[in-house]
Amino acid sequence: MATSLSAAQIQSFRDNGVLFPFRVLDDAEVAAGLAVVAGIDARPDERKGLLLHKTHYVSKTLSDLCRHPRILDAVEGVIGPNILVWGANFFLKEPRSDAYVSWHQDATYWGLEPSDIVTAWVALTPSTVESGCMRVVPGTHKGGIMAHKETWAQDNLLSRGQEIAVDVDLDKVVDVVLKPGEMSLHHVDIAHNSEPNRSAQRRIGFAIRYVGAHVKQAGGVRDKAMLARGEDRWHHFDHEEGGTGEFLPADMDRHARSWGGTRLAPKPPGDAAKAS
Repeated sequence: MATSLSAAQIQSFRDNGVLFPFRVLDDAEVAAGLAVVAGIDARPDERKGLLLHKTHYVSKTLSDLCRHPRILDAVEGVIGPNILVWGANFFLKEPRSDAYVSWHQDATYWGLEPSDIVTAWVALTPSTVESGCMRVVPGTHKGGIMAHKETWAQDNLLSRGQEIAVDVDLDKVVDVVLKPGEMSLHHVDIAHNSEPNRSAQRRIGFAIRYVGAHVKQAGGVRDKAMLARGEDRWHHFDHEEGGTGEFLPADMDRHARSWGGTRLAPKPPGDAAKAS
């Protein structure tokens, strides 16, 4: 399968570390994604883990979304034809809430190398400046990992409240505004954040973390991922599958075991509770 990206788009991603918008979902597919969110809302005891960690484990709708041809056709242009899904989860900000994401780089805690890693951030509701869309500083993916500090701030959606410990040049910030059904691609090393949702509508996005099959966890740690396209000749990951239905007991149990291990263990590089 050839990429849908032009040579100019691929070069733009290499230069800037971000590319948007792409229309990838139709109205029915957006509605199906929102139905999964409604199903999560109906499970308050499990809601946090279902939103934040490998949500595609419990939903065939989301598993299929991770393998959506329009998404993968774009992803292939920036990380190649052999594509794994390392993680996938929702980022939901309630209307007029104080939840935010501090300036950070994803690669700081993920422990993956090399950096042939991209996030497809798919909007299910309008992601605007008012609703707290993602913001990026183009080009920061080329400068290496900056020093971070952990704040554990209450309203910070990041797992540790981690934030870049130096000032970000706000004059260079780009707002990643997306309509429902559109997505952005951003590099694992780019500096990004998002402000609180000041709108009257939920801001809901589904973030899919794609890695080239040749990528591995640093230090030889064994990890899991789902093959989305191509082949895996490197075998750095144990293969996993997504949901076989919607919130089926076996899938829910598998997710609970995975989330429980992530939640209770010390937070190592590669912590799976991620946000954007």
